Order: sequence, then structure tokens, then C-alpha cells
Amino acid sequence: MSKAHEGLNPTESGNTTRLNGSPVASENISVTVGAQGANVLNDFHLIEKLAHFDRERIPERVVHAKGSGAFGELHITEDVSAYTKAGLFQPGTVTPMLARHSTVAGEQGSPDTWRDVRGFALKFYTQEGIYDIVGNNTPVFFIRDGIKFPDFIHSQKRHPGTGLRSAEMQWDFWTRSPESAHQVTYLMGDRGRPRGFRHMDGFGSHTYQWINEAGEAFWVKYHFKTQQGWDYFTDEEASAMEGKDTDFARRDLREAIERGDFPRWDVKVQIMPVAEAEGYRWNPFDLTKTWSQKDYPLIPVGYYELNQNPLNFFAQIEQAAFSPSNLVPGIGFSPDRMLQARGFSYPDTQRYRLGVNFEQLPVNRPICPVNSYAHDGAGTHFFNAPDQPVYSPNGVRGQGYLDDGATSSSGVTHGPATDLYVYPDAHGTDLTRAAYVQHPEDDDFIQPGILVREVLDDAARERLAGNIVRAMDGISAELAERVFQYWTNVDPWLGGRVRELFS
Repeated sequence: MSKAHEGLNPTESGNTTRLNGSPVASENISVTVGAQGANVLNDFHLIEKLAHFDRERIPERVVHAKGSGAFGELHITEDVSAYTKAGLFQPGTVTPMLARHSTVAGEQGSPDTWRDVRGFALKFYTQEGIYDIVGNNTPVFFIRDGIKFPDFIHSQKRHPGTGLRSAEMQWDFWTRSPESAHQVTYLMGDRGRPRGFRHMDGFGSHTYQWINEAGEAFWVKYHFKTQQGWDYFTDEEASAMEGKDTDFARRDLREAIERGDFPRWDVKVQIMPVAEAEGYRWNPFDLTKTWSQKDYPLIPVGYYELNQNPLNFFAQIEQAAFSPSNLVPGIGFSPDRMLQARGFSYPDTQRYRLGVNFEQLPVNRPICPVNSYAHDGAGTHFFNAPDQPVYSPNGVRGQGYLDDGATSSSGVTHGPATDLYVYPDAHGTDLTRAAYVQHPEDDDFIQPGILVREVLDDAARERLAGNIVRAMDGISAELAERVFQYWTNVDPWLGGRVRELFS
């Protein structure tokens, strides 16, 4: 049975039943006191039907609320075993997966053609557990420290007083957070309005760690290159589409799969030896920075294909729960502060939205055996046999692979936590609040400036300036001056052109 079919009820014929299986007398006529009297409380089917209907919606995601997705497979065509022992990346391996793409700031009913970053979440159902990559369609992000994430999202959402989106809030945050310049340059460029989910690249964005069978560690960045061709909407085209179809990207993905035009993405990585990280020109763990492909070229890994639409959007897409903390052997974290913060925040928001047992839902449940001491709580669907202990250590059930199985092992020092990541230089061992360690060429504006001057052509630079000016609509004169300076710091020509067009 495919992952997309897990949880599918058998098709029943005959009369309907209540949720307890008992027969329903009528789906159309409720019980009243006389022909025109009040409904009665013991019309249990009426009460059950309305009560369930009232609870059909769960809290939407605070971010990435509007999205869509599909099932498929990851195919590994190259040999990268020198870098990682992770089973899903071994040559010839085929792994079932789920992809969800989304906008960031909009609500569930918002147009999916708005200018916004696009989420790129991938769930791999591996034989060693679920592995999630939660990234975007850009290689960088607005901030580098997770403590600022609530503030960033608040500035991009609706104004608490007016209930309206506010350019003033957005630009006020961006211009007071210079590390945002690289991402905002991407956002205001062509990548800010991809022509649907099929025609955009994806990135893991963060720096992760790969570990091979010999225990050697490498820093890694994921790249997902669309085979459909990269394409975008202009502001004018997107506005026209929003008036016709607010679900364009969702519909485009679904209809492509329905007609057998299965979208594919090439999977590639950049690999940095751990020993080279310390001396690299930019801090390799700073989420607002990229690694130059001249320094670390893309290495082919394989491809993935999306070939099956969800059978039930709510059960399989809305309830899909992704988290960077879902790791498998051979893959670990890095000192990236945003990644470490997301490792807590993502499963925590799923516990809020879906309940503490969200991983028992079919779309989130691993395909390999689960042997956990976690038990009970709302939404418990699976449970252990009554003779199985619910505590550790014990003499019956399994233990962690470092545990001795007999005692709490409280006197044993196991050394580095290689299941998380191996990092030889943490720049001190005391708890501290420190800025990111500066590397030789670190600056918040140097990479967006390179993007503008060396990557974009003249036409793309002109579109970028126009997109920025349209996004500034309604901001105050004082803030406009700060925006002009922000873009001048990125590139003097761009700052001058934005001032010229805004005047």
C-alpha cells in the first residue's frame, strides 16, 4: 500500500452509520417535538453531525498557511556515500516522499501568486525514520537568529489595529535589520512571484551536516533544480491572475499530475569539508549568506518526482507536519542558529495544531517500526501491549543505542553527540549571547550587491527596482528615506533608481 493510500477507509455500500457504527435513520430530517416543535437534545445523530462539523477546521499554520502538495519518490542516481551514510542517499535507493509548497505570509484563503517567499518542505519516508527538509525557494532568509523570527513574521502579517497588510511595518523591520537585504533582494526580484510551484527551484537554505561510515563530517547545503524550467509572473500578470484564480499554483500542480505530466527536480548539494569552515570568507552557518558555487560546486545526487495527488487534502496536506528535527543517521545539524531554533519551533507548532500525537497520523507516521516510551495523550491511535514497560531502564524493552540496558548509565560519559552534529570549534564553552562570528568578507550588503551587479541582467535589475517601488506603496516619507539608503547600501545604482521611480 502506498503512503498516499494509508488511512483510506474502505468504500462501504448501503445505509449510513453514526461514528460508533450504528445505523442512521435519516440524514435529512431531524427529530422535533411535534411537526413544528423544537429539536430534541437526544437526536444524537443531529448533535453528532453538527458537533463534528463545528470542529472540522484546525488552527491554520501561523506561517506557510496557503500551500499544496503531492506524493512521489526520491531516486538516487549518483554515489555520495563518501559524504554520508544516510540510507536514503545511497546509490540506487528509491524513497517515498511528500512535498508541500506554500507562500509564507498569507492566510489559507489568500492568493498563492502574491509576492512572497515560497516554502519548500520535503518529507522522506526512509527505512531509518522520517527525514524532513524544510526550506524555501531562495537560498537565504531574512534573519540569522531564531529569536527574531516572531518579530519578523509579525511585521509581515496584518496590522493588529487595522487588520490590513502594512508596507510600513514590513519596510520598517527590513531597514532596521540590515541582514535582511540579501533575502529582500531575492523577494523583490523575479523569484518573488514564481509561475506556480512547478517552475521554481528549492533550497534547504540552512547548513546541515553529513557524516559518512568512517565518521568523517562535512557541511552540506541542498539545492533542488526544477526540470520544468524556471519561470515567473510580473506584478501585472500576477495581479490579473489573482482576479481570476486565487489557487493558481495549487491548481497547476494538481492538474499537471492528473494529466501525467509529473514534475521533477534534480537534487544537488554543495559540500564543505569541516576543516574549511573556520577560514571561509563568510560564516558558513549564517542563513543570510550563500556559499559561492565557484568555491563549492554543485554535486549531483539524483532527482525526485511528484506523481500522486493527495486523496484527501485535509488529511494528507493540511495535517502534514514537517520539522527539521526529524533527522536520520548520517545527517545532523550545524551551528546555524535559525536551524536550531526551528528544530524546537516546528514540532511545537504541530503539537499545538494537531495534538501531541500528530506523528501517529498516517501522513506523518514512519514506514519503519516505532519503538518509543511516549504514550497516552489526546489522539492516541497506537499503543503498546500491556506487558510492555512504560519507563526506562527496564529488563524487557529496548534502550537507546548508547545505553547499557541495565542501569540509567548516569556515570558514563559518551563523548560528542554525533547524532546531532560534530563541530570542532564552538568558539568557547561558556553560555553566551554573542553576535555571529565574523569571517573575512562578512557584510550584510555584499552578497545582495553581488546578486544585483553580477547575476541579474539589465532587464532584471529594472524589474527589481520597479517591484521595490510598488511594494513601498503607502509608506511614510521618513521610512522611504531609510529604504533608499537600504538599497543604496546594496548597490548605489539601485538605491538611486528606487528613489527616482518613487519620486
